[in-house]
Amino acid sequence: MTVNGEVMSGDLFAFYGLLKQGADGTPTHFDLQAAGSFLGPCRVIGALYDLGGFPGLVRGDTLCHALLYRIEDASMVADLDAFEDVLPDDPQASLYLRIKSAVFDENGEPTGDQAWIYWYNQSVAGKQPVTNGNWPLRGGHRSAKREDA
Repeated sequence: MTVNGEVMSGDLFAFYGLLKQGADGTPTHFDLQAAGSFLGPCRVIGALYDLGGFPGLVRGDTLCHALLYRIEDASMVADLDAFEDVLPDDPQASLYLRIKSAVFDENGEPTGDQAWIYWYNQSVAGKQPVTNGNWPLRGGHRSAKREDA
């Protein structure tokens, strides 16, 4: 398992929340289309939680909805990591960890691909699960902690 490792041009990312194409709460200065290309819907296996305007994915067995991107401009990853409160020098305190994980097609079949996914790295105790595994495009917002990201 690769945690917060080096991202190379051409690496895949699976976004399940505020970084999904068209989602409310995405920073306006992010241009994912210019940094790479949208490849389409995919699925990841986990458990999705509503953290109060943004989601968090933790280990679980739900087939969760995500969108797959190929990032060509790896310099954008520093901005993505900052938005997700990834602290490379302090993984324990990071809100999220960027981990290479298996990607599945819309039917839940393995694609053989690995994508970087931002996994929530804090407790979900008392948080509401997103039982259908699909974070809505509307209604999301950045937390106060994320406002300056």
